Amino acid sequence: MKNAAVRAAAVRALFLVAAATFVSTACTPLEVVTHTVSTTESRVPAGQYKLDANHWSVIFDVDHFKYSRFAMRFDRVTGQLDWRAGGMENSSVAITIDAASVDTNVPLLDKMVKGDEMLDVARYPDIRFVSTHFERTGEASGKLTGDLTIHGTTQPVTLDVKFNGYGRDPLTKLDTLGFSAEGSFSRSKFGLTTWYPAVGDDVHVRIQAEFDKPPAGAAG
Repeated sequence: MKNAAVRAAAVRALFLVAAATFVSTACTPLEVVTHTVSTTESRVPAGQYKLDANHWSVIFDVDHFKYSRFAMRFDRVTGQLDWRAGGMENSSVAITIDAASVDTNVPLLDKMVKGDEMLDVARYPDIRFVSTHFERTGEASGKLTGDLTIHGTTQPVTLDVKFNGYGRDPLTKLDTLGFSAEGSFSRSKFGLTTWYPAVGDDVHVRIQAEFDKPPAGAAG
């Protein structure tokens, strides 16, 4: 029993040392406390940024019988931001949503939304947004217009976008940019009329996204 206790204590000690080493090399408490971001777009290094796989959210909500705005999220999204000199006016973004990753928090409804009466994910597996134009409305905000493709149909959609800031992430050590965006579109324009008027036509979109720049030489 004594030897087992000694071995357990040794394992715990090794674990704590390893954890402390990781924390000290990855990020110090001081780096967290003093971390800041800049909304000065000219400070952002030009290049291609990838959507951070762990820090984003895409949520659609629609009217439900006039009782509430029923929200659904998507669990698998990829994207690329091409940041160019001149900032948001000269930059572009492309986002791909896995339509089958829709999550309403109701398994039966998930199946119905994915089915051929709505998104028909077997035939149209992707929801895609590709930016085409940006119009500035503030120092760090503007209207981003792009082509949204859902259910095999493409229509222009405009999002209100805010640039939250740029900095070197203290955890990943990567150049990172953060954005918030929201807008709306008519689902009937994409051929999605099922369940109307019980489910409203206007779809509100809310997005939070962080993009980071892969280190030089990293595989795409």
